[in-house]
Amino acid sequence: MTETDVLQQCFNGLVSGSFYALLALGLAVIFGMLGVVNFAHGACYMLGAFGAYVALARFGVPFWAALLLVPAVLFVLGAVLERTLIRRLAPLDPLYNFLLTFGLTLVLQDLVKRGYGVQSQPYPRPAELTGSVHLGLFDYPAYQVFVLAASVVLCASVWVVLTRTRVGLVVRAATERPELTGAFGIDVGRWVTPVFGFGVALAGLAGVLAAPMRAINPLMGADLVIAVFAVVVIGGLGSVFGSVLAGFAIGLLQALGNLYVPALSQTLIFIVMAAVLLWRPAGLFGREEAHA
Repeated sequence: MTETDVLQQCFNGLVSGSFYALLALGLAVIFGMLGVVNFAHGACYMLGAFGAYVALARFGVPFWAALLLVPAVLFVLGAVLERTLIRRLAPLDPLYNFLLTFGLTLVLQDLVKRGYGVQSQPYPRPAELTGSVHLGLFDYPAYQVFVLAASVVLCASVWVVLTRTRVGLVVRAATERPELTGAFGIDVGRWVTPVFGFGVALAGLAGVLAAPMRAINPLMGADLVIAVFAVVVIGGLGSVFGSVLAGFAIGLLQALGNLYVPALSQTLIFIVMAAVLLWRPAGLFGREEAHA
């Protein structure tokens, strides 16, 4: 095994981690503010990919436009779901909203199955990103480089907004310490709907980014969402920074696992999660950010 092989696998891991990070970012914000374990997050990711596919196949909407349009539509969908369903169950045990979002996942998957079947649908890469990029020791597909760069820029931008703007500070405080934030006279409730919509939009954006490089099918988010939940637990429930960092780290760890311990590569994430829960039940960054 050469140094080039290891570097290529590391890049593969960081690209996979890009999707973990985007999805975990949305989950962390939603859970922190609402206390809702949104099991439908994987279905929203699937809808993002199918949204890009339908927009192109039926209306000729190119990838770059879908990258803006599809997340905007899912933002509205998320806001409607929060106001009509999620909010009604908020006063009850969190298990009720978990069961609700699990049921929504099954409904959404079945609706897509009825319309498009279970076979994977193709989605072309944008013409500008069909080649490869020379990275010193090896060439790497240009589209994967774009996905990695876009994810890093987006996660960094969200972090800057959350830490450097007044609106961001309010949202972050309401996400990580909603009771204390409310005690300071801030109406946490008014932020719930847009934050939930934002989390769903991030899942949709990840789906659009995944469309040109992953098989688009109704079950594409089912397995992924389990891994993303593990990422959020590792980073710390409600911890934005921890979830993003854990997403990239887990992607890298799985890629290296494919090289050195392929038999355990798919279970490494859950082994790490179990170890973290035993060592730090709040997650790697949950406690630190809770006191920040």
